[in-house]
Amino acid sequence: MERRQFIKQGALAGSLFSLGGSALASELWPQSYSQAHSFNLKYAPHIGMFKEHAGNDVVSQLEFMAAQGFKAFEDNEMQKRPVEEQERMASAMQRLSMEMGVFVAHTIYWKEPNLASGNKEKREEFISEIKRSVEVAKRVNAKWMTVVPGHVDLKLNMNYQMANVIETLKQASEILEPHGLTMVLEPLNFRNHPGMFLSESPQAFEICKAVGSPSCKILFDVYHQQIQEGNLIPNIEACWDEIAYFQMGDNPGRNEPGTGEINYKNIFRFIHKKGFTGILGMEHGNSIKGIEGEQQVINAYKEADSFL
Repeated sequence: MERRQFIKQGALAGSLFSLGGSALASELWPQSYSQAHSFNLKYAPHIGMFKEHAGNDVVSQLEFMAAQGFKAFEDNEMQKRPVEEQERMASAMQRLSMEMGVFVAHTIYWKEPNLASGNKEKREEFISEIKRSVEVAKRVNAKWMTVVPGHVDLKLNMNYQMANVIETLKQASEILEPHGLTMVLEPLNFRNHPGMFLSESPQAFEICKAVGSPSCKILFDVYHQQIQEGNLIPNIEACWDEIAYFQMGDNPGRNEPGTGEINYKNIFRFIHKKGFTGILGMEHGNSIKGIEGEQQVINAYKEADSFL
């Protein structure tokens, strides 16, 4: 498609979807599902990443993702969406043969300790939110939910904090195991999220081994770990048995692959060679605004995925 025609069609899609929801998707790209790009790995865009093409309607966005060849998507805000919208999205995913990636399972404490503190009320709040997340996961056919243990407790020895976190996650795992669900622990970097208890992949590995449950695994966010610890492929290798989910983002900037210093083609090649069949969430921004920027994101993943 020529650039002018592409932009014109994208603008039309945005205006029509904003008026009429998802009904016009098949008319705007009727042949796309059969001719969609075939990726080697399951990359998962997020809601809002392609809104210039597909409009604000969430189902329209899912249809656009599927038309580009994406087999999954993730949505941090899924738990906060109205039940009827969750059900509508679940129906669309089933129709489009898309998998649901992670959603955030609980309230994240960015400035004060919760899981690390051992505070009884904070633990009960977390466990209650995990129970509610089970219902959301069932509704949208999700398998994974993100868990961030929260801020470090500056008044408590790190070993006590570790014990508190492990005990809480053991209790959460007992809730999740009967449903075949997995919480994935996400270490966060010191620059974007200073003071968080969980920051490095070896620490997450230690926690998962101590919890000892298939319902407690690692979310390895390549962007966070490039900043926090580097040495990406060796650390992925060392943590491999406990990694259930990946997220992407180049550094600096936290945008699509190819905009920073990370060699994503090599990382994707390594993950593919290891036989990973799970989801790689595209948890980053678009380096360029508008339709052209959205197309650049798609092209960036096609390029980084061309490792075979």
